[in-house]
Amino acid sequence: MAAVPLDWGLAGKKPEDESGPAETVIELTDPARDEVRRLMTEQEQGGLRLGIKGGGCSGLSYLLEFTEERDGDTVVEFDDFRVFLDRKSTIYLRGVTLDYQGGLDGRGFVFHNPQASNTCGCGESFSL
Repeated sequence: MAAVPLDWGLAGKKPEDESGPAETVIELTDPARDEVRRLMTEQEQGGLRLGIKGGGCSGLSYLLEFTEERDGDTVVEFDDFRVFLDRKSTIYLRGVTLDYQGGLDGRGFVFHNPQASNTCGCGESFSL
């Protein structure tokens, strides 16, 4: 699990003790981690980028791509790979669990976002 300082929240308040507890950013289920590892063997990139962008039927869409680390990224370390989030996406994706659903009727990567107040039927966009 990775963490960021509590001051990255929407309230914008810094904790009184800068070395104090931090909050979990994202989690990947075991199936998602396995699929990322499998795909990473095919990629020549530094890690997996999770993010958000405007669009989709609910207002914001999820972004998932293999890329290199960029200045200002939040880096989430897993055992043998890294996940990158830009600062804006970190705020919107805090608490997200990324899952992978395979099989005949599987949907691939699925975002479970506790902050989302509305999601579309395909699960690829959301609003807060």
